[in-house]
Formats: sequence, structure tokens, C-alpha cells
Amino acid sequence: FFFVVMDIDEENHELVTLFDKIVALDSSKHQEIIDGYQNILKSDLRDDQAVRVKEQAIYNLGDLLAATGKAKELNQLLREVRPFFTYVPKAKTAKIVRKLFDLVAQETVGNTVDQQIAVCEESIDWSRQEKRTFLRHRLQTRLADLYFQKQAYQPALTTLNSLLREVRRLDDKQLLVDIQLLESKVYQRLRNLSKSKAALVASRTAANAIYCPPLQQAALDLQSGILNAQEKDFKTGYSYFYEAFETQHQYGTTEKDAKRALKYMLLCRIMSNNVDEVSQILSSKNVLRYTGREIDAMKGVAAAYKARDLHEFEKVREEHKAELESDPIVASHLSDLYDSMLEQHLIRVIEPYCEVQLNHISKKVKLDVGLVEDKLSQMILDKKLNGTIDQANLCLIVFESDQPDACYPAALSTVDNMSKVIDALLDKWHGKFEKVDEGKKDEEKDKKDEKKDEKKDKDAKKETKKEEKK
Repeated sequence: FFFVVMDIDEENHELVTLFDKIVALDSSKHQEIIDGYQNILKSDLRDDQAVRVKEQAIYNLGDLLAATGKAKELNQLLREVRPFFTYVPKAKTAKIVRKLFDLVAQETVGNTVDQQIAVCEESIDWSRQEKRTFLRHRLQTRLADLYFQKQAYQPALTTLNSLLREVRRLDDKQLLVDIQLLESKVYQRLRNLSKSKAALVASRTAANAIYCPPLQQAALDLQSGILNAQEKDFKTGYSYFYEAFETQHQYGTTEKDAKRALKYMLLCRIMSNNVDEVSQILSSKNVLRYTGREIDAMKGVAAAYKARDLHEFEKVREEHKAELESDPIVASHLSDLYDSMLEQHLIRVIEPYCEVQLNHISKKVKLDVGLVEDKLSQMILDKKLNGTIDQANLCLIVFESDQPDACYPAALSTVDNMSKVIDALLDKWHGKFEKVDEGKKDEEKDKKDEKKDEKKDKDAKKETKKEEKK
């Protein structure tokens, strides 16, 4: 951690002098530094210089408590600074609270999600009592995000729905983008793709009406990629993940979000059967700095899938279980990939036989008999395999594939066309075509007569005009 030094002209100010003394202390004297900053916050001075010193003291004290892992003291700091907010502008209050909540959520602090929820709910009650609507809306959005992290999706939706009604009345577009994006994430986890896409479209519409910061745009692109990948459109999903990765690489403050986008890029290439492109992506200039177990896990999955080795695939999943199973999106797609590889492996083993023992298949694929039987039953029900399982003899009976013969439809088409030709000849034989021709001739004759009559009328009119002139 480091301390920011104040730049105030009035060096004889009481709090400025105290602040400078604290900054000059040895960084190893944690308790002495903490006591010094708390003395600054307890001061009754409220002039402009005092406000600036207190604000920077809050930031420095929060950084120190977070770096030393003092979760209890950091949570208490959020309560102790509330009297300071009474004479500070509301925008600055929201900024300070957001900074402190970011520190509370850091992994080094050691706060559990439940502890963060408790602190957040307490702050929401305080902001409601003080009628700080702007701050309360931000805290409620943070609370819904914590519920989402805890996988408590119903409380998250309840919080978001009540919040949406208020924010729409105030027409706060910036906050509306965050709320609807979070709503899309919740519905996506609940497998409600239609509502998830609707919420994402609404979020993008609100973002188009205002200036959207790059990192917020990256979050929208990431969610778009996730929804496209869930619909098996991995090509479109990859393009969204690539945009999110480039933005996070350029503007992101941490590597965590950029690594996540990169991981999804590799996943899309594996799922779309473009495994050879994985090595090209990892060798590009912007990707070289992002290394770690998550990226190594995706490389191992790509290598196992390329080799069509089911056991190597299982080995990679077991070795990198924490990295692959902790992300529900990656875990879901890898489960589908495993099922696809297992089906291909079973079909390859079964192909030479018309009847084969389940034990033999189990030995070939090196899997449990029960697992093989369940998978074969599922393939038969999904009509991916034409056969049946003989439970008495524990064997699989494969039926011959009933491929339709193209000769019969062609013969039927020929007979139908011949029937039409014969009907046409019979109609002509009975004079239908002649009647039609006679009718056409009569119509043409009538038209000619009408033209002759019109010409006679014109000539008669001309003659009458000549006579009138004479």
C-alpha cells in the first residue's frame, strides 16, 4: 500500500500538519498510522481544507486496512465516516462509499459474501433514513450483485425489479445500464434466455443514449458473447469476446476480467472445432502477458479434444477442477463437449458390430458398464443410434439403417408427370383447347369492330366541323 500526500497551500492548517506527520511515519507502524487517521476523522473542523484532508485520510486508511486484511476494522470504518457525510456533497459521498465497498470486496480482506451483504444492507438503511436516494440506488445495485455472486437469484431479481421502477422514473440512464445488465446475467444463470436477451437489449438501448465508458461496454460485449455461445453460435460469440478482451487489455485495471474474456475466446474456438487456432491466439502479442492455470487448463482441453482422447480430457478436467468447474459457463460447455466426445467414441467402437456385449464396449472405452449403458440408452432415445439394449443378455443390438431408396420417389414423380401429360392430351381431344381458341378469336374480332366504330365517329365529327365553318 502507499499513501497519497496532500497538496494544500495552507501548511499551517492543524489537520494538514497532522496528516504530514502520519505520512512521514514508518510504514511498518500500522497501528500508529491507523490511530493517526482516526484522530483526523474525529476532528470537528469543517472548512474546505479539513474536508479535503479527511477525504484523503479515509482513502489512505481504507487502503491500509485492506492491505493488512483487517476486515472488521474496514467494515467499522464505513459506519464511522457517516457523520462526515452530513456536510459533504452527495456526489462525493457516493464516490467515497463506492471506494470503500470496493476495498471491502477485495479478496485480501477476507470478507465473505454474507458479511458484505450485511454491511451493504446496513448502509442502505442509513441512506434511506438520510434520504440519500442517489447513494441508495447504487448500494441496492451492489446488493443485487452480491446476491448474484451468492447464487441467491430470487432475492437478486426482487431487488432489481423494485429498483428498476424507481430508476426509470428518475431516467438515470447510467445506472439503468448496470441494472439491466445485471438482470440479464441473473436470467442467464436461470436458463431463461428470452428474458436475458430482452434485458441485454434494453441495457444496450440505454447505453446508446449516453456516453458509455469502455469498461462498461466491455461488460456488455462479454454478456452478448455468453448468450450467443449458449445458443451455439460460437462464431458470433467469439467476436464479442474478442472485443471485450481488447477493451479490458487496453483500459482494464486488473488482469482478471481480461483473462476471463480470453478464456471464453479459447472455449469458443474449441467448441466450434477450430482447435488449431488456439495456439495462434495464445501466441499473439496482446495475449502473452496473460498466463496462469486458467489459460493452461484451456490449452489442455484443446490438446485433448484435438487428440480425441476421452481419458486425457477427463485427466485435464480433474487436474484443473478448480479453474474449470468454478466458472458455470465453462463447466456447462465442457460438459456438452464431453458428451459429444463420448458419443463419437462409442459409435466408433460399435460400428463394426450388429450385436455386441456391453462388457466388451466398456473394456474398449475403459468406462464403467453402468455409465456406458446409460449413455447408449440416451443415444437410442435421442435417435442418434438405431438399436436396442437386451437387458437379459446385457448386449446392444444394432439395427440396419433404414436409408430411403431414391428410386421410389423418382418413379412416383414420373408417373405424376405422365398423368398430367395424358390429361392435357385428352382435353385437347375433346375440343377444350379449340373452344378456347374460338373464344380468343371472337374477342379479337370485337376489338377490331370497336376500333372501326371509333374511327367512323371521328370522321363524322370532322365533317360536321367543316360544314359548320362553311
